Amino acid sequence: MSFAPKPLPENVDELRAFASFLQDELYAKTLHIEKLKAQLAGLRRARFGRSSEKLDCEIEQMELMLGELEEGQAQVIAKKEKGEAAAVPNDEATVSRKQQREESARRVLPDHLPRERVEHQPDCVCPSCGGNRLRQIGTDEREVLEYVPSHFKVIIYVRPKLACRDCEAITQQPMPSLPIVRGMPGPGLLAHVIVSKYCDHLPLYRQSEIYAREGVKLDRSTLAEWVGHMVALLTPLAEAIGKHVRAGETLHADDTPVPVLEPGRGKTKTGRLWVAVRDERPFGSNCPPAVVYQYSPDRTGERAETLLRGCRGYLHADAYAGFKRLYDVDPKTGVPRLTEVSCWAHARRKIYEVHAATNSPVAQELLERIGQLFSIEATIKGRTPDERQQTRAEQSVPGLAELKQAFEAALNKISGKSQLAQAIRYALSRWGSLTRYTADGRLEMSNNAAERAVRPLALGRKNWLFAGSDTGGDRAAIMYTIIETAKLNGLDPEAYLRDIIARIADHPINRIDELLPWCWSVS
Repeated sequence: MSFAPKPLPENVDELRAFASFLQDELYAKTLHIEKLKAQLAGLRRARFGRSSEKLDCEIEQMELMLGELEEGQAQVIAKKEKGEAAAVPNDEATVSRKQQREESARRVLPDHLPRERVEHQPDCVCPSCGGNRLRQIGTDEREVLEYVPSHFKVIIYVRPKLACRDCEAITQQPMPSLPIVRGMPGPGLLAHVIVSKYCDHLPLYRQSEIYAREGVKLDRSTLAEWVGHMVALLTPLAEAIGKHVRAGETLHADDTPVPVLEPGRGKTKTGRLWVAVRDERPFGSNCPPAVVYQYSPDRTGERAETLLRGCRGYLHADAYAGFKRLYDVDPKTGVPRLTEVSCWAHARRKIYEVHAATNSPVAQELLERIGQLFSIEATIKGRTPDERQQTRAEQSVPGLAELKQAFEAALNKISGKSQLAQAIRYALSRWGSLTRYTADGRLEMSNNAAERAVRPLALGRKNWLFAGSDTGGDRAAIMYTIIETAKLNGLDPEAYLRDIIARIADHPINRIDELLPWCWSVS
């Protein structure tokens, strides 16, 4: 049925029928929206089984679909309210509007938002009798959430000069330190440019266009100069974060390709952004989480060694051959520098791809068994290492033994050259490192911590397309290190950077740890 504007029927019964029809339509659409929301929540919870790009695409499509349906739902509600207002008597309409006001009042807006009161004083003359003897008997208040667009402002530093009449000496307060010596931008503007580029994935030329709409001309080259200055200023902070990450005993590492422009050729080459994550929250540690990024122009094994130089303990990673040298025995200590912990999400993904392509019942059974192991992990997240290890010994170890038997039985049923056989052999060949997590409660079943840290880079690639040079990749690594670590610690990266940029120029380099995200407090 079309809901194009039509004259409403004048008969009360017909109006009631029309309102009832709209109510049924609204109920059906609400059920459909709730179903889609459940599916969307499932996709968002997915941390294995599909490539992140494919999963992101499905989420984006579902977000668009939900947006369209919710817009349609709002339209139906508006039509329904219009029909009810015409159909029901005035007293019933008043009750309905009162219920709507009470329901709206229950949606409390956050206390930290500033409040602005707008008084609407009634006329001093009674509209009924014309008298002017009115007294106040109460007040109705309604909170409305409003948005004030960001804006520029100019701060003028005024420093009066004073001359002594006795000795003619001149005194004046020194100019406060600026992030860029003799520069124009303040800390807030610099923080906004950086976060817009590296967190919100807005290239500098797009930011320049946005600022121009507000009447402020800031060329892309000017913004680029500012970013370069900030990288130099903030590098010690990123290095301190990297030092904290590498001191951890349980690390996660991964890498992702980054298109890089080759100067003089007008083409792009493929660089890599490496990531190492220290996040001990899953086993109840209070150690602050952090992530460090590193750019390299290629993917040789020495890049992985540079990323993890000096690290000791366990490394959650994929099967990349460049990590293998890190698992070799250190001749000085007689033990491996790092112990490999393979990722079940990678192993599962290979089986899932076969199931998605062929709908294989064998693959389906294996996926269900692996899913049960992940379900066990969900129940022990945040518990102590001892509790996690005990639960795994009681539940995960028997499940893994059954899964291995299922793998071996499946190999006897299927072609040895099939993709499913290859996926199973991938898991069996790494069985020791895949099951290592059951022996230590500090270890994880997957490398999802690193994959989550890589995801912002994948989103950024869609917007900025490529890095301008190898040095541009290095700058991105420094900024991502600071911004993503701030986010891991629950901070607003722009508020954090605004304060840090204002302070770091005058801050002693030997006390840089005081500015780390988990030590930071607003000055």
